[in-house]
Amino acid sequence: MEEYSDKVMDHFAHPRNTGVIENPSGEATVGNPTCGDLMTFYIDVDDNDVIRDVKFKTFGCGAAIATSSMITEIAVGKTVDEAYKITRKDVAYDLDGLPKIKMHCSNLASDALRAAIDDYRAKKAKKEENA
Repeated sequence: MEEYSDKVMDHFAHPRNTGVIENPSGEATVGNPTCGDLMTFYIDVDDNDVIRDVKFKTFGCGAAIATSSMITEIAVGKTVDEAYKITRKDVAYDLDGLPKIKMHCSNLASDALRAAIDDYRAKKAKKEENA
């Protein structure tokens, strides 16, 4: 059995950026029916398309919580275009690796972030269309 890195254990035991952003710029929920993990991500984006804040709520295994926590740390301060390019490999690398059987968790975290960015972009386009 593969072991979790100290970073994974730290992000699981002490997750960063948990919670909800009221009136978020973008929000999305994604899940994996196979393993039962469910993540909701909230992003706050400034007028220059820079992510000011990311919060999450995750129901799932330790790796799902750790990857959610880590991706929020990676995304804050990046533009939405930069954050959209964060891959599951980036998340796993920053966590000093994940067991192969848990790589789908980092995939889910990056999917959730991208979906929240998609929601933000759709809201922004609608706002510009109505301006």
